[in-house]
Amino acid sequence: MTAPSGSTTSSEGSVSLERPAEADNAGRTGSKFVVVANRLPVDLEKLPDGTTRWKRSPGGLVTALEPILRSNQGAWVGWPGVADVDLDPIVEEGLDLYPVRLSAQEVADYYEGFSNATLWPLYHDVIVKPEYRREWWNAYVEVNRRFAEATSAASAEGATVWIQDYQLQLVPKMLRMLRPDLTIGFFLHIPFPPVELFMQMPWRREIVEGLLGADLIGFHLPGGAQNFMYLARRLAGQQTSRGAVGVRSKLGVVQVGFRTVRVGAFPISIDSGQLDEISRRRSIRHRAKQIRKELGGPKYIMLGVDRLDYTKGIDVRLDALYELLEEGRIDPADTVMVQLATPSRERVDSYVQMRGSIEQTVSRINGEYAQVGRPVVHYIHRPIDRDELIAFFVAADLMLVTPLRDGMNLVAKEYVACRSDLGGALLLSEFTGAAAELRQAFLCNPHDLDDVKDKMEAALHQKREDGRRHMRALRRQVLAHDVDRWARSFLDALAKHGVAGSALLPSDAELSE
Repeated sequence: MTAPSGSTTSSEGSVSLERPAEADNAGRTGSKFVVVANRLPVDLEKLPDGTTRWKRSPGGLVTALEPILRSNQGAWVGWPGVADVDLDPIVEEGLDLYPVRLSAQEVADYYEGFSNATLWPLYHDVIVKPEYRREWWNAYVEVNRRFAEATSAASAEGATVWIQDYQLQLVPKMLRMLRPDLTIGFFLHIPFPPVELFMQMPWRREIVEGLLGADLIGFHLPGGAQNFMYLARRLAGQQTSRGAVGVRSKLGVVQVGFRTVRVGAFPISIDSGQLDEISRRRSIRHRAKQIRKELGGPKYIMLGVDRLDYTKGIDVRLDALYELLEEGRIDPADTVMVQLATPSRERVDSYVQMRGSIEQTVSRINGEYAQVGRPVVHYIHRPIDRDELIAFFVAADLMLVTPLRDGMNLVAKEYVACRSDLGGALLLSEFTGAAAELRQAFLCNPHDLDDVKDKMEAALHQKREDGRRHMRALRRQVLAHDVDRWARSFLDALAKHGVAGSALLPSDAELSE
């Protein structure tokens, strides 16, 4: 491997890497299964002394796809997390990794700009106004082209490629033009917006046509897939200066020239079995008891676990708590709220403003209702160790999941997976993808503060036998539909050109029922 100067491979948390065998692209050697995502499953980490190391960053997607990658000569294409660094392909425990270089300016324009200040707010119901800047779009096009070229180089003849998420929506078409021999899937991990909102996008046709380069396009929910189907007819089928694309579509299928593109709903999940096993460990149970003791032994612990993002509705739950305290419906002497807020996109203006507002609300609640040594809200703005997070799940009496909009929200499923004791309750926003599956939760409208307050109070005071019945039903759903099932349903559909039974959109007859 050609590594940055001073890189290490033996520090705690780092991984041992080597360079893969040279691939002859002209002969189409390479990997038979390639995952393409904005980030690699390992990050290049800069240490305080100026050296660097590779650090494993396993997430749900990595966990789900790792066995498939290993059994299919798999490769992963992505950005290593540090700007302006040139790296050769590397091998991490038998998995080929292909780093894509981004300059500092491209991180600002493609990632912080177009991806997270244009697409993210647009796809989340314009909670914050999207910014449409041409220089950001130009960077997005250029970076997507670079990802497509890297993927082409990494892919064997006839390989299957699975492209992930909103940062790379142009890659399917670009890759199709480079490598028509490939089978290409795309999955969107965030909501796909209503047609009226998407039509704001100046480059709306380019994005739809980019996605139509895939053989299978996956969304969390049928509604997002239906939105896309409508747009494919309206935009990609229009006459343009380049001539008509010639799109014909029906429910679940788009005909693009001689190609058939399938569109389906594949709700993502978690490694629920592993979480269930970890949460049962004696060390985790002991830590959960310690947490309750450290919080002063309250009767009720409410928990929020979120990336610090304006879509997550952290302000909603804090405002609800404040009014419940003000109205005397919750006793500050026996109730504690813990908000774990992972730092996120701290150079984006809207995030800076949101953090300040949330921290002001926390201060107001504690200023008016805390006792010496007994704050009502414990606010932690830093990453939390995985085992510590699971202990918090086990300790909490009420999990607060109140996004204004969320593609799925895996925290809700993680909490359920960790409650083998059938204790606890889940307050869940209706505007999460998870709400379609977790019907036994206390569902609330985060735009209706009175509804959030009423459901929060009801969840805290539910009868024990009712709570156990609800949690048992929630766990049955989460444990049966895990992340492995999600990944296999998508890849089976892709292998069969979209014929995957219930994974695809329902028929017209089913929709009319």
